[in-house]
Amino acid sequence: MTAERILHPRLRDRVVSAEAAAAWIAPGETVAMSGFTGSGYPKAVPIALAQQIEAAHQAGQPFQIKLMTGASTAPELDGALAKADGIALRMPFQTDPDARARINAGKLDYIDIHLSHVAQHVWFGFYGEIDTAVIEVTAIREDGSLVPSTSVGNNKTWLDLAKKIIIEVNEWQPAGIDGMHDIYYGTALPPHRKPIPLVHGDDRIGQTTLNCDLDKVVAVVRTNGPDRNSPFTPADETSERIAGHLIEFLKHEVARGRLPANLLPLQSGVGNIPNAVLAGLASSGFRDLEAFTEVIQDGMLDLLKSGVLRYASCTGFALSPVANEEFKHNIDFYRERIVMRTQEISNHPELVRRLGCIGMNGMIEADLYGNVNSTHVMGSRIMNGIGGSGDFARNGFLSAFLSPSTAKHGTISSIVPMVSHVDHTEHDVAVVVTEQGLADLRGLTPKQRARVVIDRCVHPDYRAQLEDYFARACRDAYGKHTPHLLPEALSWHQRWLDTGTMREG
Repeated sequence: MTAERILHPRLRDRVVSAEAAAAWIAPGETVAMSGFTGSGYPKAVPIALAQQIEAAHQAGQPFQIKLMTGASTAPELDGALAKADGIALRMPFQTDPDARARINAGKLDYIDIHLSHVAQHVWFGFYGEIDTAVIEVTAIREDGSLVPSTSVGNNKTWLDLAKKIIIEVNEWQPAGIDGMHDIYYGTALPPHRKPIPLVHGDDRIGQTTLNCDLDKVVAVVRTNGPDRNSPFTPADETSERIAGHLIEFLKHEVARGRLPANLLPLQSGVGNIPNAVLAGLASSGFRDLEAFTEVIQDGMLDLLKSGVLRYASCTGFALSPVANEEFKHNIDFYRERIVMRTQEISNHPELVRRLGCIGMNGMIEADLYGNVNSTHVMGSRIMNGIGGSGDFARNGFLSAFLSPSTAKHGTISSIVPMVSHVDHTEHDVAVVVTEQGLADLRGLTPKQRARVVIDRCVHPDYRAQLEDYFARACRDAYGKHTPHLLPEALSWHQRWLDTGTMREG
């Protein structure tokens, strides 16, 4: 790496190897690292730390850390440390298969919380002190301020609160990203909070760099490695049908006068189905759209390039390798249309409500009454985490949850009598969409919601079975407001565990 990325002489003198930097991290520490999805996470120090943890274990010495990030990361961080049995506690979100397996085996503690809560909860002291922060940046300026990388996440909080700081300067990241960020330093703890002065989603209310106490920097590491986000699966018929139902609904809302012609700021979760919705918007006839979201993925980049999307505000990227190259090649174009913020701003409940965001997120299952489970398979096995979906579902103008109507080759129904784990209650869910259709739950009583969900979202293989349950619940339930047969409410899940299918008989 060339020295031009590290312009502060004092920090240039602290350049060491990843191994030397990792040696600053001791067993039992709470370590806060950068990264939001597979972007902007440290590439070298976590691997070196995992190797040191493995060496300690081979010598019979215990060595684990408590790990915090912005959201999920990538194999060089979550994967390497999980394989080394180096994580005692993980927070607040993960997608790594090795970490997930250890969590579900009861060998790794995991705290799953709303992403908007992370920074403030750490400031409140709920998780103790942060011993070390490991942050990837694009460059270090002459004054010692840090040019953020392809995600911002909780980096401001980590830098402010950590006792020690390790900086990775990644030359693979485009230098042209400088100026794309908006780091707001006006937050405070109660009772000293003031209104956040953001009126439009593309307003800039902060500065383009991160502040850093140079006395806390113990090491700087030069790296040159790519972000790692998996390519999206091409949209199949199911995804396209889900996208079509939602886009038709949005057009209907415009025609009814409940949405403006350019909608309201969009939030899209990460995944193949939300990405298919974004692709559908490209040919839907909508123009001058806006996005106030957590993550920019391929579909949103395409909308910006085509002019359908006017701007996008986010905290990080989730771009496939091909989209990453497009972003780097046309960085000047995107720098004028993308604003990258701290996670506590991108997901801030008051901003989401005031801007009137439209939330579009995936789910594992929904029940008759509109409760949604977005995190746990069969009630107890974590998949990834709630992420930011709750920030937008609870506070946005409109919350839509999307899923195919079945999973596991049709053996699981995504619409069940009662969800096995509740992340989003019926009070926060406006729309449920499967490839079968769309259920608009707004303004409906519980039994009305149930009938709409059964009629429009359930796969034909399970419709009669669910109609039978609901009819008997309406007749025999202890209460008739939200009818349930408690001995049967979770029987579909138990049947799948016992027989491999939710189908009766």
